[in-house]
Amino acid sequence: MLGIDIGTKSIKLIELAKSGETWSLKSSGAVGFVGISPDKAQTDDDLNNISEILKKIIKQTGVSSKDVNLSLPEALVFTRVIKFPLLSDEEVSAAVKWEAEQYIPIPANEAVIQYLILDRNETTSQTSVLLVAAPKAVVEKYVKVMRMAGLTPVSAESELTAIARCLSAENGVSLLLDLGTSATDMAIVKNKKIVFTRSIPVASDAFTRAVSQGLGIDEKQAEEYKKTYGLSTDQLEGKVKSALDPILKMVIDEVKKAIHFYESEEKGEIPMSVVVTGGASVMLDIIPYLTENLAMEVVVGNPFSKINLDPENAKVLVSYSSIYATAVGLAMREEWYG
Repeated sequence: MLGIDIGTKSIKLIELAKSGETWSLKSSGAVGFVGISPDKAQTDDDLNNISEILKKIIKQTGVSSKDVNLSLPEALVFTRVIKFPLLSDEEVSAAVKWEAEQYIPIPANEAVIQYLILDRNETTSQTSVLLVAAPKAVVEKYVKVMRMAGLTPVSAESELTAIARCLSAENGVSLLLDLGTSATDMAIVKNKKIVFTRSIPVASDAFTRAVSQGLGIDEKQAEEYKKTYGLSTDQLEGKVKSALDPILKMVIDEVKKAIHFYESEEKGEIPMSVVVTGGASVMLDIIPYLTENLAMEVVVGNPFSKINLDPENAKVLVSYSSIYATAVGLAMREEWYG
């Protein structure tokens, strides 16, 4: 199966094959692009620009599959855990159909709605259901751009849903933190199922702007400083870290708020660890920084941990693995729920 992740500044592609219970990598690729993302496209010309990039990367990587699973930006997806009385699968389906509109900020007839039954609790006589909805107009644009590239869209899901599939543990509660280009997305995952999500518009681009303003340098140089010096207190006299501190504290505060809300309002278990992914997860010393400020175990997620890689691919992908988490999760979609 093929997974394609169209980000703010790059497109990532992963093709996997499965034999029995074993996944193997068939092809991979990533390419930067400057332009309008599908959700912001106003004309077919806007979509055509993206489809041409897709055609090129498909040709370059030698992808054989035409069927594709695609992701939608987390900020455009509405996710909510709702509670029903103890219901059968058929009754849950009917209940979601009739009651979804009160839980999402757009009319139900303008949304694509999916759901997943998380739990049936005999003690509380409740059925917990994860409701996921996205604007139909947005989904249609992503589907159209894939078709323009000669692909057959099979499914569309949120970025965090895909990431959870390849990075979350089989058991227990963890928090996924995706430090993307324009947004930081977080999800609390219990036994591989998402039970809470939040997205904030503060991420790698904002980190770069903070370094630019703090050190009085242009953003191109600030990007290099961010990548090279990160949160080190030793490099460049800790000036880059000092510039990053205030904005990273905002992210940390939002993570703490998310955990507190889930614990207090949803009566959920506190996550035992934080799994970090996304382009900014490779910043120097960010893991010890997050560990200290969150007072939790923090690790960088490896989306290829469940996939067989030949030595050559492993060597190439090791430095860039974190940017592929969404695409890997999309390509593994058959493993989780439909």
